[in-house]
Amino acid sequence: MPTVTLPPKENALFKRILRCYERKQYRNGLKFCKQILSNPRFAEHGETLAMKGLTLNCLGKKEEAYDLVRRGLRNDLKSHVCWHVYGLLQRSDKKYDEAIKCYRNALKWDKDNLQILRDLSLLQIQMRDLEGYRETRYQLLQLRPAQRASWIGYAIAYHLLEDYEMAAKILEEFRKTQQTSPDKVDYEYSELLLYQNQVLREAGLYKKALEHLTTYEKQICDKLAVEETKGELLLKLDRMEEATLVYRRLQERNPENWSYYHGLEKALKPANVEEKQKIYEEAWVKYPKGLVPRRLPLNFLSGEKFRECLDKYLRLNFSKGCPPVFTTLKSLYHDKEKVSIIEELVVGYETSLNNCRMFNPNDDGKEPPTTLLWVQYFLAQHFDQISQQSLALEYINAAIESTPTLIELFLVKAKIYKHAGNIKEAVKWMDEAQALDTADRFINSKCAKYMLKANMIKEAEEMCSKFTREGASAVENLNEMQCMWFQTECALAYKSMNKYGDALKKCHEIERHFVEITDDQFDFHTYCMRKMTLRSYVDLLKLEDVLRRHPFYFKAARTAIEIYLTLHDNPLTDENKELEADTANLSDKELKKLRNKQRRAQKKAQLEEEKKNAEKEKQLKNQKKKKEDDDEEIGGPKEELIPDKLAKVENPLEEAIKFLTPLKNLVKNKIETHLLAFEIYFRKEKFLLMLQSVKRAFAIDRHHPWLHQCLVRFLKAVSENKDLPESVLTVLKQETKRLFGETCAKSFNEAFLRKHSNSIPHRVAAAKMMYYLDSSTEKKAIELATALDESLNNRSVVISTDVLEGLCNGSLGNDKETAEMYRADCHKMYPHTLAFMPPGYEENMKITVNGDASAEPEEIGNDM
Repeated sequence: MPTVTLPPKENALFKRILRCYERKQYRNGLKFCKQILSNPRFAEHGETLAMKGLTLNCLGKKEEAYDLVRRGLRNDLKSHVCWHVYGLLQRSDKKYDEAIKCYRNALKWDKDNLQILRDLSLLQIQMRDLEGYRETRYQLLQLRPAQRASWIGYAIAYHLLEDYEMAAKILEEFRKTQQTSPDKVDYEYSELLLYQNQVLREAGLYKKALEHLTTYEKQICDKLAVEETKGELLLKLDRMEEATLVYRRLQERNPENWSYYHGLEKALKPANVEEKQKIYEEAWVKYPKGLVPRRLPLNFLSGEKFRECLDKYLRLNFSKGCPPVFTTLKSLYHDKEKVSIIEELVVGYETSLNNCRMFNPNDDGKEPPTTLLWVQYFLAQHFDQISQQSLALEYINAAIESTPTLIELFLVKAKIYKHAGNIKEAVKWMDEAQALDTADRFINSKCAKYMLKANMIKEAEEMCSKFTREGASAVENLNEMQCMWFQTECALAYKSMNKYGDALKKCHEIERHFVEITDDQFDFHTYCMRKMTLRSYVDLLKLEDVLRRHPFYFKAARTAIEIYLTLHDNPLTDENKELEADTANLSDKELKKLRNKQRRAQKKAQLEEEKKNAEKEKQLKNQKKKKEDDDEEIGGPKEELIPDKLAKVENPLEEAIKFLTPLKNLVKNKIETHLLAFEIYFRKEKFLLMLQSVKRAFAIDRHHPWLHQCLVRFLKAVSENKDLPESVLTVLKQETKRLFGETCAKSFNEAFLRKHSNSIPHRVAAAKMMYYLDSSTEKKAIELATALDESLNNRSVVISTDVLEGLCNGSLGNDKETAEMYRADCHKMYPHTLAFMPPGYEENMKITVNGDASAEPEEIGNDM
């Protein structure tokens, strides 16, 4: 149907519809649509129907909106308005590819429409269609050469395509058009100059970048950025004397910045350790109160010089009462020699301070009483770090006895118990710390996190509710605020309690946060060009490209994948049928006990349901107003995440792959990514993908215990599966021969054991595979895994807990007697660990939180 031209009266109404849409006056817009469409001559006017649909979409009536827009488009296929509106509708539904197609169709009928070109460029940069974005920005530059955004957008397109020289030329041409006096301070012009300099540096034109910086130095507002950039450029151009002067000036500005010392080191090029140390000795004289020049030499000094330098550094910190001193030294703990010197020195301080209130009996003047407190605080953290928790507890208890009101002491005590494997006791002490300062949000969050590790989800929610919005559920508010540390810990807690549906709900909520963060870029595409924050904008785009590399996403994805693997191996069955099967085997007394337990659980669930409903009603009232103001960006309500539905998914492995894909693209350097991929493909029997996963993991760490288990299972599966296509078998044979040589799974496992016979994690992996390959080797496998000799390396609470779990769940056989003996041996070695406590210990232990004893302790969460 051809385009219908509206007469002046209706045309004026149509323009008012557009104005109402822009001002978000949607109900008024619908009235004007009705006035045009009620006229029989224009009842099928395509553009009016499309605008009515767009307005209804903003009011949340999605289906009706799509019907009207499609009807309008059918009536007027040559209208750029109809195609543009259809594109906006698709965009609001996050169907960006479809929206781009619609905008391209709109441009066929009106190729110079600025608004459509702008909208198209936004979608292209959002979807990273950089070639298309460059073309669109070029059209906008031709149409509006006087506009600043046209030039900037075109330059950014070349910058992102890594054509730096072209980007620099465009920016220089644009800069020439900017008439600013050299003495006038203009922030936006300053940002343009810094962005131009960044492009020149990325192009490798260091000399040109330095000249540019020197020329326009007076007009740049960010003087610190100028100095830092100048220092980097002078180093790259090998102009060391000038670089030295720049870094000395920067040091005077901030003597606590590590990077300035590193820059000065590069500029001065010290030939040996003595010359390197001299740089820092000069800084000690110049900045007597500076801690960084005393800390940095500890990285490269050793032996007696290290001791001397460390002695001065520690004395200064302990006398001042500096709590984070241990954190600053933590990076040295990979060097055993340095660890023993630290221990020797600080233990000596503690003894001397106890005897004569001095670091050394030969010193002049006594130390204040608090010095001993900070020394004990340091020693507690030191012994915790080297896994001597009993000693750490002695020091922290001594410190608490002398100063029972210092919150930091209770935080460290809780941390020691957590590392010792007793999360219940850790929660008790963290709650004690929280009670000392209820207005401290950090300690409140820490306490909630520990509670989640102990599977005390309800208590953690109550703890967080002290700082969430009043009148709203704490969980909903934390989700709204994208509080991902809470959700990841919550997911792990639900997983350890086998509440897979609730755990998956939390994982999907985190996934949605990352989708939202990606979509939030839209707000910045136009804003950053308008405000000229170009360096930050380019950094944002680069960050968004690797967003799912974030540890929060990795943790959530890993948890979700592990749950989906469990659901694939053991699908959830109908609970009622299971109960009927169980009750048939019970005596009358046991049946009565079970019925009472079920009644109590039902009553508890009912009360919780009522509480939840009351909270939901409250929330709905609060959200009613908010919903009315929602604009077209929201694109309707999201699908509700129902735990039962998530746990009873039809194809768990396909759901797991959805979480795995971003990890494979962005977290390739972590071996866990490829091992999780192997676990999925092993269950799907995709041999070539299994091979790809083990090869990638092999390239990262060929000796990893989990990788070894995957390799043995892979070799066994390949040797047993004879139905594979010939081409697949050929590839598998070639690659396995290249990776492992001519070997079978059994001899490969034996070779691995011989190579790593002194490492407990590797012995456990080999023992599990020994039993997996041949169940008759159960006794030998158990002996291998349960050895706790002093000569063996890498012994820890985590690996010992894993062995005990293996003995209980059957992956190392079913010898209950050995499991109990192993538990008793581990208890002697790790007396504080909850997993190794004698049977019945849990029932006797109640945790008091805010004065209330929890009557029903949940399952133990040994998440280290």
